[in-house]
Amino acid sequence: MRSKLLPSTIASTALTGLLAATFLAPTATAAPPQIPGRDLAQKVTGERVFDHLEELQEIADENGGNRAMGTPGYEASGAYVEKVLKKAGYRTERQYFDVEQFSVLDLDVEVPGVTLTPVPMTYSTSTPDAGVTAPLAAPTVVTGCEASDWAGVDATGDVALVSRGGCAFAIKSVNAAAAGAAAVIIYNNAPGTLNGTLGAPGDEYAPTVGVTQAEGAAVLAAWAADPDLQVTFDLQTALETKQTFNVLAETRTGSDDNVVMVGAHLDSVEDGPGINDNGSGSAAILETAVQLAKGGPLNNKVRFAWWGAEELGLLGSWHYIEDLAANDPEALDDIAAYLNFDMVGSPNYTIGVYDANESTFDAPVTVPDGSAAVESIFTDYFDGIEQPWVDSPFSGRSDYQAFIEVGIPASGLFTGADGVKTDAEVEMFGGTAGILLDPNYHTPADDLSNVSMEALDIMSRAVGHATQQLAWSTELVNGEVGGGPGNAPHPPGHGKTR
Repeated sequence: MRSKLLPSTIASTALTGLLAATFLAPTATAAPPQIPGRDLAQKVTGERVFDHLEELQEIADENGGNRAMGTPGYEASGAYVEKVLKKAGYRTERQYFDVEQFSVLDLDVEVPGVTLTPVPMTYSTSTPDAGVTAPLAAPTVVTGCEASDWAGVDATGDVALVSRGGCAFAIKSVNAAAAGAAAVIIYNNAPGTLNGTLGAPGDEYAPTVGVTQAEGAAVLAAWAADPDLQVTFDLQTALETKQTFNVLAETRTGSDDNVVMVGAHLDSVEDGPGINDNGSGSAAILETAVQLAKGGPLNNKVRFAWWGAEELGLLGSWHYIEDLAANDPEALDDIAAYLNFDMVGSPNYTIGVYDANESTFDAPVTVPDGSAAVESIFTDYFDGIEQPWVDSPFSGRSDYQAFIEVGIPASGLFTGADGVKTDAEVEMFGGTAGILLDPNYHTPADDLSNVSMEALDIMSRAVGHATQQLAWSTELVNGEVGGGPGNAPHPPGHGKTR
């Protein structure tokens, strides 16, 4: 059988015609299938997943405190995942791709009377060498998500002040630049640091930084007190091409024509070890792979992916999808569903399930048919064990984005990042209202001591359950049970080794 992990040639080509693809599915009203054999909800425990997190923490400790793309810590993280998988009987593959790595050479943003700790947006452009000193300007709608929000505003040469929310940071930066702004300050719409990305390199952006909600309020107050306030803004950035990789592995049994993909990003930010974000998701799917390999033959092949360069703009998962679209579209069509796990051990957690049926949050993307059925696998499981859960916005902020853009049904789990916990959520899950779900998000404190063992155990068991159920049948998702010739063990030499 041919390997569908990687096509025969590597390319990164824009998707053509595939964005309109749809995966038709029946209404998810039938009872879930009874799964024989080992119950992975009992085997993929928080304790076992925590063992992997201890290894990732040690890797970060030995490699400059992080596991970021392009660092020895990321290389060691990939090697650890490969070692565990090979011991469990998997053949692993690395899918290499190039990344334009962003770096900050110099940063100075000064507003008279205000103390700022600005964070440059990844892929921001540079100001002139001498920087910019200019007054402030703001769109008529504070989020600046539409070009028309700048109508009637003379922002030429000014520093734009824009609120987070409503659209991607890149859109805010492009709109401000088109209005003539020389630089952009985006302030958070919730407590906490604003550490964002513009998604990809581009000349259409204005130099852009993020500041906290409190800092944004202070700038607005200073501006109200002095309408002629002058802001100094100097940001010098650079791009360097580096190579990184995804780690891929798939079960030796199960239909090649009805593949279930399970993914989590392996890289951290440069500022910390990334144990919750996203060592937790990576460790949960690693232990799921280990336990799944101990069972009998599967109806559907399960392909596991540890994505690289997620923190730079979901680059690893996008590369994987674009690569299949360009070189093996049949393999792309064979993916029945995608499960995403990005942060499943937040210290001030909620038990969040991506809201694929849009029962609470309207998605800013078209949700593929079958996604609601994938979501129901998690919610039915939680309901069955009387575990409270909440909907999490299906916003495209993680590695499922590339999959749903080409019509692949998806959902997943999320315990929270920079969202603020509500009183109602405290009633359901405990914790502290009015602070972030993960106060250590994208900081050096995202370490082993700040992972919720309770959340990790709840979510890890759910990861195992959902993966096992879809490995047995995707009937609720796409009308297929699976099985067939892919159930035979692959002969030696199947797949490529790194």
